[in-house]
Amino acid sequence: MPRKILVVDDSELLHRMYDLVLMRYRQGGTSILHARNGSQAVNLIHQNDDIELVLLDINMPVMNGLQTLDSLRVTKRLAQLKVIMISTEGREDDVKHALASGAHAYLTKPFNPSDLHELIARQCGVPPPAAARMN
Repeated sequence: MPRKILVVDDSELLHRMYDLVLMRYRQGGTSILHARNGSQAVNLIHQNDDIELVLLDINMPVMNGLQTLDSLRVTKRLAQLKVIMISTEGREDDVKHALASGAHAYLTKPFNPSDLHELIARQCGVPPPAAARMN
């Protein structure tokens, strides 16, 4: 189970939803950090070198998700940080662009929580929390 997950989205409602969806991870000892835009995310990542996974929206103010991903990929220490893009942008070109920019996976909103749990498990090399398997 990842030690820290960073959720980056400009929607307060979605942050609350992520807190619910990721509750079993928190109960298992994972810390969930939140950022409202890419600039905040980059700052948090530099302050927390034990973040193992970033759930990153594309459409945000200040610094969007693709700009954030580009910023992370130029820093050697962060080049392999696991990033799952989660966006309403679901066109094939959007997905290809995000993956070519260094995202490890892509999920389109709205999504089924079990799909997110599966992606987290696959990216972090661990099974999803027990209760999450029932979603």
